[in-house]
Amino acid sequence: MILGDGKVYPQKGRFYALDRNLDPKTGSIHYYVTFPNPGAMLRPGQFGKVRFVPDSVQNALVVPQEAVTELQGNFQVAVVDQNKVSIRPVKTGERIGTMWQITDGLKPGDKVVVEGVQKAREGSTVTVKEWTPPAQSPARIQSASPQKP
Repeated sequence: MILGDGKVYPQKGRFYALDRNLDPKTGSIHYYVTFPNPGAMLRPGQFGKVRFVPDSVQNALVVPQEAVTELQGNFQVAVVDQNKVSIRPVKTGERIGTMWQITDGLKPGDKVVVEGVQKAREGSTVTVKEWTPPAQSPARIQSASPQKP
């Protein structure tokens, strides 16, 4: 927490509650955080700014959003194994920028079709090429492009 005088409060806080209402004037949402107050440095009604890291997932499996297709409310990706495409259902998690967390249906090392997903069909043969993400994305992910018959 950053106090009104700009000093950082030495104790770490814990999330307490979240107000679901969005303030239309400021675009902010109220988070309620509790802090230990052993030296009675904090007083009722006092304000400060709180910095926090939202939930983080270690070793999350993410794919580019364009690799995920939706069919009747279900999500799927085209996976390449030995230059053959198989369509797999997946469960998605959070969207992180241009990436989408996959919580079930893929394992690390799976190669997914990123470009040409519309042409990829179950059992079709593809040529695997490395996909270069846009400059703002830190990850390098394998992709595959369908071959012409």
